[in-house]
Amino acid sequence: MKKQLVRQTRDHFQQIYHQAPEAVFLSPGRINIIGEHIDYNDGFVLPAAINKYVCFALSKTNNSTISFHAKDLNESYTLSTEDNLVPVETMWVNYLLGVLDELKRSNKIVSGFEMTFSSTVPMGSGLSSSAAVECGFAFALNSLFDLNLSRQDIALIGQQAEHRFAGVKCGIMDQFASVFGKKNKVIKLDCTTLDYTYYDAHLGDYSLLLLDSCVKHTHLTSGYNDRRNEVEVGLKMIQSHYPEVSTFRDCSLDMIENLKSELGEIIYKRCHFVVKEIARVDVAAQALNNHHYSLLGQTMTETHWGLSNEYEVSCPEIDFLVETILKKEGVLGARMMGGGFGGCSINLVPKEKEKEIIAQMKTAYFEQFGITLNYYPIKISKGTTKYEKA
Repeated sequence: MKKQLVRQTRDHFQQIYHQAPEAVFLSPGRINIIGEHIDYNDGFVLPAAINKYVCFALSKTNNSTISFHAKDLNESYTLSTEDNLVPVETMWVNYLLGVLDELKRSNKIVSGFEMTFSSTVPMGSGLSSSAAVECGFAFALNSLFDLNLSRQDIALIGQQAEHRFAGVKCGIMDQFASVFGKKNKVIKLDCTTLDYTYYDAHLGDYSLLLLDSCVKHTHLTSGYNDRRNEVEVGLKMIQSHYPEVSTFRDCSLDMIENLKSELGEIIYKRCHFVVKEIARVDVAAQALNNHHYSLLGQTMTETHWGLSNEYEVSCPEIDFLVETILKKEGVLGARMMGGGFGGCSINLVPKEKEKEIIAQMKTAYFEQFGITLNYYPIKISKGTTKYEKA
């Protein structure tokens, strides 16, 4: 699959620009085992890069023209290195323009180039196709133009591109996982300091299965930003009573309970979820380390119902997928993954029953919603890299 993606992207570059590309890069999507909506709340997360990629083929030119071609959409965009960069109506272009703008702000100079890209990361499924695009593009330019950016620089550039040009005030997790991923490792990331630790992700007789609801409700961006504003308000209220609280990681459940009436129902629920979820990440990391897969699954499921009932970012389709798969023999855990309001569930299932479970879930989902369920058996892979021929 990876080699096929590379070959198709290379061939497309040759077709569009009538020459072979100078270099090819792969940037993975990501899963998050646990720690949802926590990266912008100064907590810990447990993501990993996966074997779904955005592939970039690039070559430098001798002029100031920059040319993009999105193979999967058959759309192009051209600009000059001298152009003033502002967001445009076409969203995929904004991810790239945002990266170029961040490079300009950092006085990192690029000349003209030509690029095509293609992807096996499903869009709108909570697998961070946008972060893969941003970070893969930044990584490619860093390599092509010798910009001396670190991997952390690249992740932060991707995050800022999302903030300024896509209008989503995302945390750092998606970009960090895409850039820093390692094969068969999850990353416990401190979203405040960006310190990180790798944990083995060998799951024994179990595997991670993504079930794609194939829905994405329109309030993803507005809902995401609303939640971010709500927890910011909540944290300020908590700090006014408990000055020792710097971030949510300093906050206890007792503090939240003591302020329940003052916070109000909605802010209370949001803050309660955040404090519980920060604690769950540590439990899940230790469960992985100790091969305690039933505990890992239990924490994943607790996260889902927190996301659904307290953070209120799930939807009927995802709730149905979680409820239904948890009734299947041997399934240890399931939850919504990503920003919410659609996308994928991530499920910890027995390897030997994976095909049987997929078939049962496809039938149940179609009967309930009339939607054909997509599914992605995944492997944990390395992060953004230059593709070298084997």
